[in-house]
Amino acid sequence: MRRSSFPVLLLLIAFASSTGVAADEGMWTFDNPPLKQLKDRYGFTPAQQWLDHVRLSSVRFNDGGSGSFVSPNGLAITNHHVAFGQLQKLSNAQKDYVRDGFYARTQAEELKCTDLELDVLMSMENVTARVQGVVKPGMTEKQALDARKGERARIEKESLVSTHLRSDVVSLYAGGEYWLYRYKKYTDVRLVFAPEQQTAFFGGDPDNFTYPRYDLDFALLRAYENGRPAATKDYLRWNAKGAADGELVLVSGHPGGTERELTLAQLETQRDLIYPERLARNKRQLQAVRAYAARGPEQARQAADMIFGLENTIKAFTGEYNGMDKNLFDKKRTEEADLRAKVASRSISSGSELAGLARQIVVYVAEIKKPDAERLDGYHDSQLDELKFYLFSPAPIYPEFEEALLTQSLQDSLDQLGTNDSFVMAVLDGRQPAEVAAQTVRGTKLKDPAFRKSLVEGGAAALAASTDPMIVLARKADPYFRDLRKDYEESVESVLTSAGEKIAKARFAIFGKSIYPDATFTLRLTYGTVQGYPMNGTKAPSKTTFYGLYDRAASFDFKPPFNLMPRFIERKDKIDLPTPLNFVASLDIIGGNSGSPVINRNGEFVGIIFDGNIESLTGNFEYIEETNRAVAVHSAAIIEALRKVYDAAPLADELIGH
Repeated sequence: MRRSSFPVLLLLIAFASSTGVAADEGMWTFDNPPLKQLKDRYGFTPAQQWLDHVRLSSVRFNDGGSGSFVSPNGLAITNHHVAFGQLQKLSNAQKDYVRDGFYARTQAEELKCTDLELDVLMSMENVTARVQGVVKPGMTEKQALDARKGERARIEKESLVSTHLRSDVVSLYAGGEYWLYRYKKYTDVRLVFAPEQQTAFFGGDPDNFTYPRYDLDFALLRAYENGRPAATKDYLRWNAKGAADGELVLVSGHPGGTERELTLAQLETQRDLIYPERLARNKRQLQAVRAYAARGPEQARQAADMIFGLENTIKAFTGEYNGMDKNLFDKKRTEEADLRAKVASRSISSGSELAGLARQIVVYVAEIKKPDAERLDGYHDSQLDELKFYLFSPAPIYPEFEEALLTQSLQDSLDQLGTNDSFVMAVLDGRQPAEVAAQTVRGTKLKDPAFRKSLVEGGAAALAASTDPMIVLARKADPYFRDLRKDYEESVESVLTSAGEKIAKARFAIFGKSIYPDATFTLRLTYGTVQGYPMNGTKAPSKTTFYGLYDRAASFDFKPPFNLMPRFIERKDKIDLPTPLNFVASLDIIGGNSGSPVINRNGEFVGIIFDGNIESLTGNFEYIEETNRAVAVHSAAIIEALRKVYDAAPLADELIGH
């Protein structure tokens, strides 16, 4: 992006965004909730006490999803697909909780998750003046970027020391505002209940991002403190009746990221370079993982989470890519695209847990010697607890799977960059990718958390002396990663950050905070109504029922992925079939909202977000009220299934407050 284009960009912002926010659009921060829109459209003005209660009842999963507390005893609900990774880590060849589900009939039977963290947003503080104030006249864009990063690190460390809460400085409005978010952390989290994957993901990939749906995509976990269930005075009361057609509903969750503030040039880069490269890379990786899964049942179990994630990502990215309006893109490609493609190709991890751990350890040992403000993001003092929580996790690592992933990653680098690339020559050293992967994975000790801890605690001397092949590989790759990161910061990130602040100031001059910022995996509030929508020449209903589940399964002759688990066939006569199963609402959501509670005006739990329809996939760039729909599991369906199908009446009683 060239500096001379800024006046043009500012004019584009002024004219192209002249209407502000319409309809039920928006992922609003809790410091700036959509009070006017709610009052004008629905006659509802949530009090500050209501907002605080909802905020403190909402939780963020470090695995990349949302959830909420639903009992005073630390019980939290999220999606099965958010808990998928933890289910897999708790499973083994003898006990497959992903396939078979899990129910702890007593608290003593609840299973401790290996590396799950739940975060609750306790407070928010505007620190814009501090972060922007360190940028002085005459600074280069790179100097300004370093100054901002240093100040953000100082703010986070000061807050962590004074409050002992996780402290994250968040950029909003593309750098127009900076806020300090403080979180209470729960790191002792235990699995309570999960249905079988086939029940949670009925219809499989063909039904993914579609509606009508018939999924029980939920899981229950419990937060503990000092070895006892956490006392959570803020939790969402359960409303088993759910929400009626046309009723106002709201969602409190953590949308992962949107790109609605991008300029035309940035969108063009996404369309022409970023998305095609990203899709191609994901498809290559999926092909390799599927090949590994085909080796046998145990390999298929190990690869299930990654296959699910890659299929989900590919379908989402394809929908976003196809939804881009080519008429919008009439500017030249920005110069960052080639660099980003190289960054993506020069990777030794790409799904490999061992390679990722080695990379993190090598970087940690180098960064920890620097002053806090000069370190790479992710290695500041305020972030070290989370980093070590990951580095020393006892989660299982499967060597055969790791070898397949590392082979694919190295082969991808070779195919994309060629044999004469310096990075390829350094990491392969004249050998084939499969040979390097085999020798590295089979010879490494990084599978042992104690060994990883000894390297971290041993510091630079231990790392330099290590002959562990995975550490050796990471040391070879490290200079290339650092060079690319340096180039990216100087040529791209610093320019985009400076430009973003200028564009944000133009937006603020016109709209103030009547507009919402792009999603940043921070807590947001969105609203809409339960309603169907026009689809395929007919109309999709606002809800589905258990009747529909059995009909859809029968329509496909009960063949996968439309087969039912035996318990649903055996207990069909016990289920109240008219009970609502899933529903849709005009809620503005995106990935990261998975597991978010759907609540009514009274702040009661009426459902849980688990997907969007196919029309919602353009939501990364825009919201269209007529057809964008969020798909949720109905609160009544969860209680019905727990009581009638899973013999989990005590758990149902805890949810409804008995």
